[in-house]
Amino acid sequence: MEKPAIEGGKPVREKPIYYGHQYIDEADIQAVVEVMRSEWLTCGPKIPELEQKLCGLTGAKYAVVCANGTAALHMAAMAAGVKAGDEVITTPITFAASANCALYCGARPVFADIDPETYNIDPEKVEALITPATKAVVAVDYTGQSVALDPLREICKKHGLVLIEDGAHVIGTKYKGQPNGSLSDMTTFSFHPVKTVTGGEGGAVLTNDETLYKKLLLYRAHGITRDESLMEHEPDGSWYYEQIALGYNYRITDMQAALIISQLDKLPMFSSRRKEIVKRYNEAFSEMPELFVQREIPESDTTRHLYILRLVPERLRIGRKRFFEALAAENVCCNVNYIPTYYFPYYEKLGYKRGLCPRAEKLYEEMISLPLYYAMTDEDVESVIRAVSRIVDFYRM
Repeated sequence: MEKPAIEGGKPVREKPIYYGHQYIDEADIQAVVEVMRSEWLTCGPKIPELEQKLCGLTGAKYAVVCANGTAALHMAAMAAGVKAGDEVITTPITFAASANCALYCGARPVFADIDPETYNIDPEKVEALITPATKAVVAVDYTGQSVALDPLREICKKHGLVLIEDGAHVIGTKYKGQPNGSLSDMTTFSFHPVKTVTGGEGGAVLTNDETLYKKLLLYRAHGITRDESLMEHEPDGSWYYEQIALGYNYRITDMQAALIISQLDKLPMFSSRRKEIVKRYNEAFSEMPELFVQREIPESDTTRHLYILRLVPERLRIGRKRFFEALAAENVCCNVNYIPTYYFPYYEKLGYKRGLCPRAEKLYEEMISLPLYYAMTDEDVESVIRAVSRIVDFYRM
């Protein structure tokens, strides 16, 4: 039996394989350089160009690009009318921003448990948590798989709630043949470097509702407008503008927008390669009863952002921490996405306690995020599989 590197064996790789990594080509570089040589570095023509491109990609009527995915969630919560005394239901298996956006508005996040096989928020758990104070649901397309949009939309319509789809992972995915981005009241995107498409940073909110769109524009830029139809006073001249709401400086630069536009041209090949890697992982890991492979709903044609390896503890003589360390010793750099949000000290001080979402907590104890990104070679993928197989073989019951 071959020993894993952590037990004295030789690593499967001499150089590390990253958990996630951006892909930047010459077209991306030239797109940014062109903007840097232009008259506009921010608030210029690349902003509406990117917004139009996102609308064309998703079928949404309106897009508002912004500084990052967190800003997008905050803007969406504000546009939804979330305020002090309200409740916002979300999942604990997500980056903290999905819940923090409620806190930014003075509201209280409420955590709904996940489906134990897809790891997305469970619509039945959502409905069971609705109270008269519930204002919105922030449903996260975890790993890039679409949430179960039909039941979630039905629940939100029934109870008069705003459905915010946290699509930080989901760009390139389709639900029932339609691109995610136009299927909820609002959908947010993130363009962080580990995401499928990057601008270094950057975010967006997409909607089909003109009223929400106009609010989003205000909240992105200090609550300031030059639209005379929204003004309360007679303009002094062509320079005149008014602040009519309390917004933020959540703008994105033209340089970032140019990079995202160029990256979006490569989305089909990014999506195709990620699907190939996921297929190969699934083939390999489905043969190992010591591991559980994430289930996908048939409605989701998924461009995967994360690949979750889940251990079956009853079949292994090694826990998640030791497994993680063993992969690192093989030069396979992994991550854990995510620590349940209410585990954080800040949330503990707000009164949240462990035990709220047993399925999510169990998942956290058993999961590891494997490397997954466009530039992975077939050799890289096979090295990851070999490292996992070596550890499973050595530590199986």
